[in-house]
Amino acid sequence: MSLKISRPGVAALALMAALMGVAAAGPAVAATQQTTTQTTSQTTTQAIPQTPPAASTALPAQAPAIPTEFVDLSTSPLVADGASHEVTVTYRNDSSADRTVAPQLLMQSPDGGPFLEPADVRVERRTAAGCWEAVELGSQTGTLYTDLVAAQRTLHAGDTLTEVYRITVLDHEAEGTVQPRVALYS
Repeated sequence: MSLKISRPGVAALALMAALMGVAAAGPAVAATQQTTTQTTSQTTTQAIPQTPPAASTALPAQAPAIPTEFVDLSTSPLVADGASHEVTVTYRNDSSADRTVAPQLLMQSPDGGPFLEPADVRVERRTAAGCWEAVELGSQTGTLYTDLVAAQRTLHAGDTLTEVYRITVLDHEAEGTVQPRVALYS
């Protein structure tokens, strides 16, 4: 069986790989790169693992799940008064099946800047024991975001997710909004 890919097909694959790389670095993180291979009788889509297998007998690496949708919650201003402000992310699984979810905070800069940097804001999450633990922030084009992969959990049918974050703006000139949301996986 021979596979023949035209130059436009190769260009489309390169563009798709580049776009998926940008998406993986952005707020929706946790994306899997995909390629499409054209054969004479069918089209197949194959996931490319992010790390190659160590040996031919090793099990294939499992790529992180891709969110199928986001539930946006109410936005609020990013308050730069040096005090800590709590943000609660709540989501109820009203379906009859268990669902994988991940809470996420986006801190968005004004369209015209100045753009937020991770050093401008401290984010902490309340643990089940009631302690505060630091949450690392990613950054892309002026938007700070919390990691989806680390936040993933299974929410049983009828259960409610409640996650409490504490945000402290360290740069008194920082401006923006806080957008809590919940990523849903199929």
